[in-house]
Amino acid sequence: MGCKFRRQVPIGPYVADFACIEAGLVIELDGGQHANATQADTARTAHLQALGYRVLRFWNNDVLTRTTVVLGAIHAATAASPHPNPRPQAGEGAQEQSIANMPNPLRIALAQFDFPVGAVQRNAERIAAMIEQARDEYGADVVLFPELALSGYPPEDLLLRPSFLADCQAEIERIAAGVRDIVAVVGWPQAAGSVVYNAASVLRDGHVSHTYRKRELPNYAVFDERRYFDVDPDRDDCVFDVDGVQVGLLICEDLWFPEPLASTVAKGAELVLVPNASPFERDKHSDRDALMAQRVQETGVGLVYVNVVGGQDALVFDGGSVVADGDGTVHPAAVAFAEQWLVVDFDPDSRRFSPVQWMEDGDESRDALAWRAVVRGTRDYFTKNGFKHAWLGLSGGIDSSLVLAIAVDALGAENVTAVRMPSRYTAALSNDLAEEQCRVQGVRLLTIPIEKPFQGFLDALSETFAGRDVDTTEENLQSRTRGALLMAMSNKFGGLLLTTGNKSEYAVGYATIYGDMCGGYAPLKDIYKTEVFELARWRNTVGDRVIPQEVIDRPPSAELRENQKDQDSLPPYDVLDAILLRYVDQEQSREDIIAAGFDQATVDRVLRLVRISEWKRHQAAPGPKVSRRAFGRERRYPISNGYGH
Repeated sequence: MGCKFRRQVPIGPYVADFACIEAGLVIELDGGQHANATQADTARTAHLQALGYRVLRFWNNDVLTRTTVVLGAIHAATAASPHPNPRPQAGEGAQEQSIANMPNPLRIALAQFDFPVGAVQRNAERIAAMIEQARDEYGADVVLFPELALSGYPPEDLLLRPSFLADCQAEIERIAAGVRDIVAVVGWPQAAGSVVYNAASVLRDGHVSHTYRKRELPNYAVFDERRYFDVDPDRDDCVFDVDGVQVGLLICEDLWFPEPLASTVAKGAELVLVPNASPFERDKHSDRDALMAQRVQETGVGLVYVNVVGGQDALVFDGGSVVADGDGTVHPAAVAFAEQWLVVDFDPDSRRFSPVQWMEDGDESRDALAWRAVVRGTRDYFTKNGFKHAWLGLSGGIDSSLVLAIAVDALGAENVTAVRMPSRYTAALSNDLAEEQCRVQGVRLLTIPIEKPFQGFLDALSETFAGRDVDTTEENLQSRTRGALLMAMSNKFGGLLLTTGNKSEYAVGYATIYGDMCGGYAPLKDIYKTEVFELARWRNTVGDRVIPQEVIDRPPSAELRENQKDQDSLPPYDVLDAILLRYVDQEQSREDIIAAGFDQATVDRVLRLVRISEWKRHQAAPGPKVSRRAFGRERRYPISNGYGH
């Protein structure tokens, strides 16, 4: 008889090393060689036999050194008829059935991995190898890849290149040709003449058996799918058979609307696979879990949601894949921001999932997820763009201290250089705190005073500036001096300069363009100042305290003039950030914000600063999105803008 062995099969209180469901056969592997079976081994075998299983037990060394003998024993056992008298376990409350009489569970492998944008050939080679791995290592019947895994997501204007689309077509066919004894679902951009679809194809037996085209194309926030993709006017449902289980297929946004899932279930689907490329933002996990619970309660179908992992320019994809039983139970999400195989068994009768290999996320707090997002985004921006070393100016203030901690977590201390650039206004404590953090984190620290170059600029401009009072021009000149020095070092020695500004500063223009805005990546670009403090406190609770407590406790200051404090120029950050959250993230009007209890003059001042700083933001470095309204591709306001509210 035919027999397909699966790894790590739950059976009663045990997890069998290997089991062939069709034959009611269990294979157990034990360490050592020529050892006597332990009492636990004997009890385990007796329990399995009492349930009607036949048990073959081999020593690991025999598997390696006497392979022919082991395979011969397995072949003889599978050729025999199943155990003649399978029976339930004796004892009160026993409910288990013999594996020979149980319905075939469907094993599904979820590929929660990073598939870089544009790397079509490399992605194709990896996908082909992973299909074999899912089959051979995990005994999977189905392997599911994320949305547009072949091209990476989002491919943006690569989709306008005919050669790119042709390469994707060729690679999906090449992958399909190698698929045997497993069903693979792979996302890719499918061109049909001048029309392009966001598609996912079902690959089996050496060919493409089905292709589903995404119905609901998001065109909001960071998404531009209607710029590139069309909706198939036929809107055909995709339902296919895998070992007697009717499996449906949707793509990402389709799940957020009731109709696609309902029509797929109406076509007979018992299980629906949903490949995703959904970028991280705070509080999204709870929204997604609530949605999945609602959808399965509406339909009674089992759902498998796999999400891609990795940073892509200003986006960070968190993975956080999840499955939901047909009764509405949403299982704990997989570890976010980590590449990993996830394996589950699906029982079509109960429409429930059993985890086989599934590491749950131990900390889904807002700060933990935000930290992992900015670290992952920073690391992937460096690696995908060929940068190996990070530079940053370290002032002893909260922003640069947090960026240093992010850089070390992302790249390793040996790949980070901090530069301390004191001026005539720099406090001795600032220098000491910068040195302390570098010592704790093992980071190389350079010290380059800016007095000479700064004075050189003042001397060069003295005749031109004669008769004018000192103002922010001279303050900004210090920042631009530092920016020039940092860019020179990254240029001379290689690497990428990190800029240390936060979302509050970018919002109101409290940053010097061509000064502290210099740099190729901005880890804090979507983190408000109050959140910077929260993240610093959280990071100090994880392992060693890497950010000196005095950095967190002291009042923020740019130190560009004597006794300067940020609050000399801005409202208190708790007030400022509350106004910005309403205006930027929630799109509230001036009247709405004032009605919420904020001082009218303060609101007017903050909103004006936001409007007149748009030109600066358009020149800012990219940074990882963590909020629901990030500057950049998500908030695209015109620079020249006459609307004042």
